[in-house]
Amino acid sequence: MKNLIVLACIALGFNAFAQSDAKAENLLNEVSSKIKNYKNISLDFKYELNNISENISQETRGDVVIEGEKYKLNILGVTRIYDGKTLYTISPEDEEVTISSNNTEDESTITPSEMLSFYEDGYTFKMDIVQTVKGRKIQYVKLLPMDTNSEIKHVLLGIDATTKHIYNLIEVGKNGTKTTLTVNSFKTDEPISKTLFTFDKSKYSDYFINKID
Repeated sequence: MKNLIVLACIALGFNAFAQSDAKAENLLNEVSSKIKNYKNISLDFKYELNNISENISQETRGDVVIEGEKYKLNILGVTRIYDGKTLYTISPEDEEVTISSNNTEDESTITPSEMLSFYEDGYTFKMDIVQTVKGRKIQYVKLLPMDTNSEIKHVLLGIDATTKHIYNLIEVGKNGTKTTLTVNSFKTDEPISKTLFTFDKSKYSDYFINKID
């Protein structure tokens, strides 16, 4: 799930990709160029996970604000704050704060800041289908991992043909799991608090503080 959430939130920043569709590359470069001009990005999204054979179906909502390497992500009742140096994972249910100097919790996690460049390496891509969703023309680009041992079969990136913003991202796993992240609200260059990416320890005096490193 973490992979998609962050893959999630907006995967941009493209270089040359071997054996890729020229039209797809031009579209992704256009999206990337537009996104890089934004000072910050704020997203509200819906996350869905389905595996028919395992009878698994999950749906939740989340939100994230990204500014450069910094981000604040809320999902499944947990808040993750990264101030550029330290990651704070706040779990009110467990009354625990986990502090780490590493921007990931495991090697497979793609963070919100990394989503700006997650497929600069390791994927080929090609144009896929076009769909009309609520009057919006959505052009899909299919990403195929170069690593044959990858657990990902393919990723579909839906791009609004008018705004050149990401509409949704669909990850299909080799184990039959399909995870979909749909952007409900996409805002840019919003006025944000100077302390948004700052962890205030005084607010969590009753929490257990778990320092990993």
